[in-house]
Amino acid sequence: QVQLVESGGGLVQAGGSLGLSCAASGLTFSRYAMGWFRLAPGKEREFVAAISWSGGVHDYADSVKGRFTISRDNVKNTVYLQMNSLKPEDTGIYYCAGDWSGLRRGTSEYEYWGQGTQVTVSS
Repeated sequence: QVQLVESGGGLVQAGGSLGLSCAASGLTFSRYAMGWFRLAPGKEREFVAAISWSGGVHDYADSVKGRFTISRDNVKNTVYLQMNSLKPEDTGIYYCAGDWSGLRRGTSEYEYWGQGTQVTVSS
């Protein structure tokens, strides 16, 4: 059974930082591209960042480029999202997801999803 478990969310003031983690089990983690998505109140789930299976290729939404960094540890089966210079519009539930086929942005293209972790940025 595949499990993706996010952690590290919380409440932070604008301009602050948070680091999210997503621990994977039940899949060959090193063969999956991994992505982070977020769901904000009143909006659809949106792409945030993705990383290739090797960790060598990254992709970021324009809204987070330069502020967020995605990384992975294929020994620990964990993907990370370091979020700096946070803004109130970064508030939402953050999900990690696994994609067998490669580095993509579409929510429908990811096979496995975690339950999410809440990030709240106060102004």
